Amino acid sequence: MCIIFLKFDPRPASKNAYRLILAANRDEVYSRPSKAADFWGSNNEILSGLDLEEGKEGGSWLGISKRGKLAALTNYLEARQNPDAQGRGFLVSNYLTDNLDSFAYLRKVSSEAHLYNGFNLLTADFRANEDTLCYYGNKGSSEPIHLKAGVYGLSNSLLETPWRKLQHGKHLFTSVVNKTLPPDGLMHELLHILNNEELNTPDLAQESQGVGFSKARLQALSAVCVRSPGYGTRTNTVILIDRDGNVSFTERTMLNCDITQWSTNSFHFKLQE
Repeated sequence: MCIIFLKFDPRPASKNAYRLILAANRDEVYSRPSKAADFWGSNNEILSGLDLEEGKEGGSWLGISKRGKLAALTNYLEARQNPDAQGRGFLVSNYLTDNLDSFAYLRKVSSEAHLYNGFNLLTADFRANEDTLCYYGNKGSSEPIHLKAGVYGLSNSLLETPWRKLQHGKHLFTSVVNKTLPPDGLMHELLHILNNEELNTPDLAQESQGVGFSKARLQALSAVCVRSPGYGTRTNTVILIDRDGNVSFTERTMLNCDITQWSTNSFHFKLQE
């Protein structure tokens, strides 16, 4: 499970505004082996965390390239999973290495959607002449969509499904991104939102989709920041892209499966537009 809040403004009027503000949590089994965000290999072009689970190695949940390609993934909440389905993390990694644009890639993915358990995928292209953001979920419409400028929330149902946790987090996110803050101040306030452990129950929409899960599990999943034994929010990520293509990528990740131990790393680079 994961949650993503973002503001997309492809042509910001103010010189201090951002083309993208994204804040995301990765919720996962604490013991699942993963690599913290870093540039891949020696070419320093693609930046993401990586899954190291056997059979899923090289998949990701969120990443960006210096060419301006960005992808973000959440799983769709459903009790019954196909154990033989393909790893969803490769949907992110493959986009970051592919030459297809964001919409064409999602068209391709939609034709193979049956091979995966439920997912939501955001893909974007940030280019000098045009920024594009697209969405596809394999439990929704058969076709991907282009997203207009605006504020969006995505959790473990379809885009903008009004779960209480999503509405609560989106309200907090919107109040922060509407302020005029320096980059460090914006990043810290967004990290604060991502660590909000307030439970948003009861939530009939989440509960109806989550049939098959225990009441205690669904209650834990109702927070923006999930905390339960052995499972929960283990990575916070904030990505900022300013009007001039300067990228700030900050990841706060749990260490040693211990919710009291965290490491924060930031990366800064300019898009090659």
